[in-house]
Parts: sequence; C-alpha cells; structure tokens
Amino acid sequence: MTQSADIQSIVQQVLLKLSDTISEPQRGSVCDVDKYVADSVKAQEVWHRDFGLDRRCQIIEEIRADLRPHVESLARMAVEETGMGNLRDKIIKKSVTIEKTPGPQSIKPNAISGDRGLVLEEHAPYGVIASIIPCTNPAATVIHNAICMIAGGNSVIFAPHPKALNVSLHTVQIICQTLAACGAPDGLVSALTEPSMENLGKLMKHPQVKLISATGGPGVVQAALTSGKPAVGAGPGNPPVVVDETANLDIAGKGVVDGASFDNNLLCVCEKELIVVNCVADELKKRMFENGAYELKDKKEIELLERTVLNEDHTPNKNFVGKDATYILEKIGLKVPASVRLIIVETTEDHPFAQEELLMPVLPLIRVADFDDGLAMALRLEHGFRHSAVIYSTNIDHMSRMAHEIDTTMFVKNAPAYCSLGADSDCPVTLTIATATGQGATSPESFCRMRRCVLSGAFRII
Repeated sequence: MTQSADIQSIVQQVLLKLSDTISEPQRGSVCDVDKYVADSVKAQEVWHRDFGLDRRCQIIEEIRADLRPHVESLARMAVEETGMGNLRDKIIKKSVTIEKTPGPQSIKPNAISGDRGLVLEEHAPYGVIASIIPCTNPAATVIHNAICMIAGGNSVIFAPHPKALNVSLHTVQIICQTLAACGAPDGLVSALTEPSMENLGKLMKHPQVKLISATGGPGVVQAALTSGKPAVGAGPGNPPVVVDETANLDIAGKGVVDGASFDNNLLCVCEKELIVVNCVADELKKRMFENGAYELKDKKEIELLERTVLNEDHTPNKNFVGKDATYILEKIGLKVPASVRLIIVETTEDHPFAQEELLMPVLPLIRVADFDDGLAMALRLEHGFRHSAVIYSTNIDHMSRMAHEIDTTMFVKNAPAYCSLGADSDCPVTLTIATATGQGATSPESFCRMRRCVLSGAFRII
C-alpha cells in the first residue's frame, strides 16, 4: 500500500468511528468543499498581501467589540443545543476568550546581526487552515481560533461538531459580519454548514488546506495526525490535583470545587481526580462541603452512580457528560440543594472514576500516606499525556518536584486549573492546548511557520 493510500485508509477508519455522533440525514448531506477552499485561498492571499499587522489589529479589535453583546446569547445557545455545561461558566469562558485571546501584537520577529550579515526570522502564515471544533466548547473555540489564525495571516474553515452546529455557525456569522464591515476579503473565515463524514474527510485531505487544527476527542486528533499535513492536535488529558499536608485548606477546598465543577468539568484542564494526604483529607472535605461539594458514602448509591454514568466498558456515558451535579444525583434518586456543584466519591486508584476522563462533575478522592505516594499516583493517573496538573501546597520543594516530574503543559499551584487558560489569572487565553503535537498553549504563533531571511555581508552600524 502506498503512503497516500495508507493515510486515506486511516482517516476513513477514524471518520467511521465518529459516525455515531452524526445523524443519518447529515451523513448524506454534501456541501461544495472545493468552493469553500477556493474562496478561502483567494481570501488568504488578499489578507496576507494587503492587510498589514496594524490593520489586522484594528479589525480584530472590532471583532472583539462586536462579539461582546452576544456573550450571554452564545452561552445560552451552547447550553441549550449541546445539553452540556452551565450558563454562568460559559459566559465567563466566552468573555475571557473575547478579551484575552492574543492578537497580532503577540507575533514578534527575531533578528540576529553580526560581521557576516543580518538574519531575520519571521512568523509566516500557513495559508488555509481546517479547524475542527468540539461540542464541549464550541463558540469559545471558534472565537479563540479565528482570532489567532487570522492574526497570523491565515484563513480558516471551521468544521463544527454536529451537536453544536447552530451555535458554531452563529458565532462564525457574527465574526464574518464584522470582517465584511471592515472590508476584509470574503471567505477569510467560514464554516462547513453540513457536518458530514464525507465533508470532513474532503476538507482534511484537500491539497490546498495546509494545516489542520483538531480540538476534540482522540479520534479527531488521530485523524489530524495521520492526514499527512502539519497538525495542531489538542490531545486527551486526565488532570490530577494533589493536596499535601502543608496546603492552605480553605484555599484548596474552594479551589478544587471551583475547578472541578467549572462548566460541569467539560474543560480538558479541569481537575479529574483528587489525591489527598490522609492526615488532611477529612478537613479538606469539610471545606469542600462549604463550597458546593456533596459526598456519596452509601455503597449502594455509589454503585448506582457507577452504573448510571459509566457504560459497561467503564467509559463515560455520553448522556451525562457535562450535566449538572444535581441532575446526575436526581437520576440516582437523590434530591439535593441547588447549590451542589460537585459530587465527590472516595475511591481507589484503579477505579474507573480515577482512570477515565469523565468530563462531568464527579470527582474521585483518593487518600495517600504522604506526598511521595501522592506524586507517584498522580504520575500514573495522568497517563503520560503531559496535559495538566494541579497542586495545593506551601512546600516549595513539593511544588518544584511535582512540576518537574509530572512535566505537564499546564501546571497550576494553589488555584483552580482553569487559571492556566486565562480565567481569573494573568495568562493569555488558550482554548486549544496542543499536547499531542507539542505547541502547548496555542497563540497566533502556533498557527504560523517560521521563515528565515539571510542577508550576506556586513550590515551593522556599530
């Protein structure tokens, strides 16, 4: 089998695995992918040639201004269409994405001069980018990627998830209206209106698509990585949070609940398992109860929860991904106050709640004898994804050791994991965390290629 045929076969296999998320009528729907790409190519050439950095900055500021009035409506659309997450946190997520996603200002050249001449390194666009959008963070990912990609001089064609088609298309429409009003070329930002397997495959394999950005499940990322094109792949995570015996338990109790319940745990960085040194575990739980956590202790209730939110193969039941904690508890016959945001269950390390990325507000709590045991367990449960991890501690050595040994792209100390994305922190916003392909927290530079221009001969003035 040739390399081209092999790539095509792999992509087709991955697309078939995605077919259960696409309704039958949509599988037969075909849009003119070739025209989308042709329009995008023309738009990118004009954008790169005629719109310099200053003009791009002005237009992106207009995009931010025009998106602000739509924050709540987009958040509401995302919750209603996908049935996942919660309105309050989606509003926060979209607001910080609009305000803090880096623009063209973040793109910096590198210059080297010496006796033998001048070297100038610049970030240049790839051209047309295909961006696959998840249902977990549809509008926010569109906003982040659109700003970053056009800031770098690219055009982008979004491929929305079928479960979030309307909110994704509406977000693109708002951005396109602003671009048109600013005189930007038509087709600079667009989206496939028919999320079929055939259309996604054609887009990914199109020869004039120069880069694929994939945010979503392992299947989507694998398809991007095996497409034969450069890729920005946001891989899976299973972020542990370690609380040692020196931690400020008031800060830890609130921070763990806030982080693990944020948007009902849909964010890939959200805390997925809690590892606590035994001598402070009971006190930590008290602080968590004060901040909206609810613990299941009854063995039968725990078993019922397991049967409810897990499939027979112990993978997460998609019907409960991103659902409210109160909704999940109601399904097992428990009525709790509306203030409950997070369900905690004491488990062992080998429990599916700890091993699997649930993407729901169910947090396993595992006791350990000391920090050494906790760090070793965190390394095992993170599965080597090198995605995200959190520690609550006042011991500098513990914080430094965990940062070094777990080696994750995102590492947060004494705060919720979402701080690494720019919420409630000074970080620039990123919604695509490219662990699989190494770019890490993405920015406009992540969607550019480095070009080097060399001028031979002396050019210095000193």
